[in-house]
Amino acid sequence: MNLNIYFRKSVYLMLALALGTLNSCSEEVNENPLVATNVDASFTITPVAGAMNTYLLTAQPKGVISSKWDTGDGASPGKMNQVISLPDAGTYTVTHTAIGAGAAMATSSQQIIVAQTDPAKGNLVQGGTFATAADQAKWTSVQLSPSGAAFWSFANNSATIHSPGGWAQEGIYQAIEVVKDREYTIDMTVSCPSGSDETWFEVYAGKSLPQPGVEYKDNKVMGLSTWDGCAKEKFSGKLSAIGCVKNDVTGTVSNVVKFNESGKIYLLIRSGGNTFTKDGITVTKIEFRGK
Repeated sequence: MNLNIYFRKSVYLMLALALGTLNSCSEEVNENPLVATNVDASFTITPVAGAMNTYLLTAQPKGVISSKWDTGDGASPGKMNQVISLPDAGTYTVTHTAIGAGAAMATSSQQIIVAQTDPAKGNLVQGGTFATAADQAKWTSVQLSPSGAAFWSFANNSATIHSPGGWAQEGIYQAIEVVKDREYTIDMTVSCPSGSDETWFEVYAGKSLPQPGVEYKDNKVMGLSTWDGCAKEKFSGKLSAIGCVKNDVTGTVSNVVKFNESGKIYLLIRSGGNTFTKDGITVTKIEFRGK
């Protein structure tokens, strides 16, 4: 056989094999990523020794990348070994959402029966569920925007802040008696089915009395802020879990407060923005408890 012909055939054969190999690799690279088909969301509940109404939730770890926990206030991201406190007597359904490879999910639920309320952690907020007219009357509107363009409404055991934008804002507050040097935690369930831009939702625990037309800035504790990266998309859950506003005292995202003297403070929630969500931001189950 002519050597030139043989050489050309050999080159063609090697090119064909190489192209076949490349095509095979390309097909493998383009395959869908692995998606878990059997995510196990089971978990155990263990009372924490020496801590009343406090429980350790332990998710089984095999095949689980991350966890969400819901004790009745909406699912919030959490740890696979999550400590929860249920200070009030009652029956609670705890739901664990396990997330595996490829965003596959599974859920599992168990009940916890809390026999008695923890006397050290009683809720100091009055009317925090807004369930009745009497509950709603515990809150005072502060008329932060004199035009009244922003306002709070009450329905379905909750309160909702509405604003047409243009930086209109409004606040509600109530007075609470606190004890010097005692630590307290503040929390609430917040939700909105749509996101916002240039919007804030902030919680304060200050000593100064809120005044109409004066933007309240005394001791910011926690909140939502599109500038800080939350509330841009729809949300639902405990503010302590989904909020991103830093505590004025600690400089971190924290819902813990402490006061240097006993007496009256004002728990105030104010919200507004330039391009506020059309659906409003809804809040319920507001708590102020001894830690």
